[in-house]
Amino acid sequence: MRLASPSRRSFLKTAAIGATTVYIAPLGSKAYAALFEEQLLTPVEWNPASGHARFRIDAIAKVTGSKIFARDIRSRDLPNWPREQSHALILRTTLADRVYAGLDLAILEPDLRPDRLVTAADLARDKLAFPAFYGEDMLLPEGKTPAYLGHAVAILIYHDFARFRYAKDKLQFRRDVVRYGAQTGPLQRDPWGTFRYVRVGGAAGYADDVYSSLKDAPIFPSTMRKHLPVWPDGVDHGQLGEQGMYHAGRIAAELDAPPGDWLVLERRYQTQSIDTAALEPDNANCWYDAAAQALHMVVPTQSPQEVADSTVEMTSPGRFPVRKVFLHPCYTVGYGSKDHCNMPFYGVVCALYGDGRPVRIANDRYEQFQTSLKRHAFDMRYRIAVDRKTGLMQAFQAHLEANGGGRANFSPSVAMVGATAAQSIYYIPKSDLTAVAIASRAIDAGSARGYGTLQSMAATEMMVDEIAAELRLDPIEFRLRNVLKSGMKNTQGAVPAGAVRADEILRKAAAHPMWTGRAEKKARYEAEHPGQRYGVGFACVQKDFGTGAESSFARVEIDPQGRVSLHHSGTEIGTGMSTSQALVCAEWLGVPATRVLTSVIDWPDLPMQTSGDPYLMRQDEQDTLSRNPRWTPAYASPSSATNSAFYFSHTTREAARIVFLHGLWPAALDFWSRGLGGGQAAPLVVRAEDARWVDGALTCAGMQPLPLAQLARRAHEMGLVTGAVVHAFNRWQWAEADFPIDGQTRRLPLDGLALRHGAGATGRQPASAATTANGYRAIDRAQVYIPPVQRNNAAVTYYAAVGALAELAVHEASGKVELLAHHSLVECGNMISPELVSSQLQGGLAMGIGHALHEYLPLYEDGPGDGTWNFNRYHLPLASEVALWTQTAEILPPLSDTDPPKGIAEVVMIPIVGAIVNGIAHAIGHRFTTLPVTAAQIQEALA
Repeated sequence: MRLASPSRRSFLKTAAIGATTVYIAPLGSKAYAALFEEQLLTPVEWNPASGHARFRIDAIAKVTGSKIFARDIRSRDLPNWPREQSHALILRTTLADRVYAGLDLAILEPDLRPDRLVTAADLARDKLAFPAFYGEDMLLPEGKTPAYLGHAVAILIYHDFARFRYAKDKLQFRRDVVRYGAQTGPLQRDPWGTFRYVRVGGAAGYADDVYSSLKDAPIFPSTMRKHLPVWPDGVDHGQLGEQGMYHAGRIAAELDAPPGDWLVLERRYQTQSIDTAALEPDNANCWYDAAAQALHMVVPTQSPQEVADSTVEMTSPGRFPVRKVFLHPCYTVGYGSKDHCNMPFYGVVCALYGDGRPVRIANDRYEQFQTSLKRHAFDMRYRIAVDRKTGLMQAFQAHLEANGGGRANFSPSVAMVGATAAQSIYYIPKSDLTAVAIASRAIDAGSARGYGTLQSMAATEMMVDEIAAELRLDPIEFRLRNVLKSGMKNTQGAVPAGAVRADEILRKAAAHPMWTGRAEKKARYEAEHPGQRYGVGFACVQKDFGTGAESSFARVEIDPQGRVSLHHSGTEIGTGMSTSQALVCAEWLGVPATRVLTSVIDWPDLPMQTSGDPYLMRQDEQDTLSRNPRWTPAYASPSSATNSAFYFSHTTREAARIVFLHGLWPAALDFWSRGLGGGQAAPLVVRAEDARWVDGALTCAGMQPLPLAQLARRAHEMGLVTGAVVHAFNRWQWAEADFPIDGQTRRLPLDGLALRHGAGATGRQPASAATTANGYRAIDRAQVYIPPVQRNNAAVTYYAAVGALAELAVHEASGKVELLAHHSLVECGNMISPELVSSQLQGGLAMGIGHALHEYLPLYEDGPGDGTWNFNRYHLPLASEVALWTQTAEILPPLSDTDPPKGIAEVVMIPIVGAIVNGIAHAIGHRFTTLPVTAAQIQEALA
């Protein structure tokens, strides 16, 4: 493939991975611009006075239907690709309890037989397999029992669309195409992952822990027996795991035989499997050019770095030589479903067997239900002890079982995060939390929005309401007595970073008219609406954001005309990330970035290196590796874990800050020191921290405002910093490093830095520093301070809190729940874009409402694994079911204008679930412990 012309918006990025070179074509490349013309991406229209954007970068394209997704692209749309487009479909098992015995394609007439049939035998012969993350049997061999419902057995490739469409119509929904042999029963396998977190706090909430995972260690099984974990023996002064089990045993004994003044409540909660229902089903369009030994990929993904690395891992051992990979990551929508999704690798196989033609594989809705990553179904058993006299929680014991389905994917992590989030907003002195991600024949479950915390915290909020009723306490008052306050420790023994403000949300909710007037309104509403029961429910949660190994790149530069450009490793997945990152630049540079490229995963200007596992490495290993001034524990994170507002913004902000402090600010001082025109300078003290942008001009301490273009031109003339590439790593704390910049050593919350100076630069960089084609020089850090690996045991420290009040009516005859109104209280630090926060909140609320009342997938044989599910059977909430016109929200003001923005994309969907279930209990006097709460369940309870 001929490289795109650099005269266009960008040129293809390259990176060497092993013996394969990966070319990344971001959204601005010629290849993609062939579809997504520049006028479809409009610079941010920005109001400097308010700091608000008028609309998103992609707003016009979205509302006019012009926005291009990976699914829209065909081979003829891309320069240098063959024009002929081939198509593929996958045949899958619909049973998982008997041996797969091959295919019977007799239903297809000879002219409808595939041009290429790919089976497990082909993959084995040609040494092709899934990347290790995805497990075994990309295509199931004959003679084996499927690992799960919907296990792929063959790929059919057609070189023309008409035959493909006819063949697919004949094959779909047939039960006689895939043949089965002896019945074996479903596969029995060890869990995908098992975790245990035990904490015994000190005498007071702020005292040193007796035992905790952060202070000591999480507990892992010593072995597995009959696919169940066997835990270490409890020994008071034994090894760390044994000590933890000793304390777990004491917690259990106390809950079994509690003091007389304790209330111990035990409940079992179950939440359902759901479909993430991304409106772009999974797809891939790939072309293998055998002559050039090049693989070209158009894929929707939240994690382009992972796709690039895994494609090289997959193809390197195989018979098909791949020396170059051209990856085109495109705009997509995922809610987690396109983070480590396996569809790109089926696209690779299609291309390799496509006879030199581009092959497109794209799920229809039936296939998407059958194969897309699901939200984990959870089965949870909770015991909470409360002192009746004080209303204070004393101990929490929980066992959470997440159904991970047929492949591991992120199931271990989801189970772990669910357990560490189960405490929600409460301080609990003693806790024993166990999480198991089981392997089953269900469809794979993965990184769905909420990531285990929706399941565990919704259950906690239901239980807290019931305990309050047992104690005859107002539910919010009971929460206030137990709320986690700043400086207190979570169930892992870690102190949350920054101020914890859930107590403020609770007080605001307690004073809200929906809550204070609920008794009177219940009586009035039920009198005015015979046959309906009125209720108000409340829930409040705080959720972590990030993974504990977050990393990203950002490049911010300013040209002599004052135009700001931003390149970022983060991927736009419909959240407005590209718009918010453009806005972040305005804090230091006075205007948003007018040119934004996302999904950039190759950074030749700052060639960072990574190795090892940031979650599992030893401290001595990290210390040794960090002596390399280009080493970092993690290269670039996918767009997931609610990481854009806090983590991605950090690198954007730091890059813009460097350009300001070492470029625009010294240029301003030069102007002011010369009195703007060579005259006498005013005798004023000016400091960078006092500088302010006003109407696009920089002023400070009464000095003459200087327009941005004037400063930029002067910075270039003086050879000052005009561009910065930065890399950052966060393990619940930012890595820091000392960098020599223009003769001074600066401690920055970064672990990698490269700088570009203006044309007048002389002697500003060491002669040994190499300059890249873009004019950047990488700066060797003098010292680095990477957070210790022990912080992995904290599991989480960054939290955002959200509360929800739900007002509803239950129709006695039908059992239908009518959501009348809801009010949200959100704590999110300083908002980058209030409009984007509002959109995240409204979308998250709709998803939470669906989870509470409507959405449900059977796990096994009667579920979507049989390939017959679509939206005619799966109920997504409609506008009429989400109180569209009566929803309100309040955003807590930040503590100061220096508060960082917090990640809220996931947490906003969670409290509405508990609020609705608690509201139903207020309405009809019955507490449900299984989701979704259906009309049939309500009718049964009322009967």
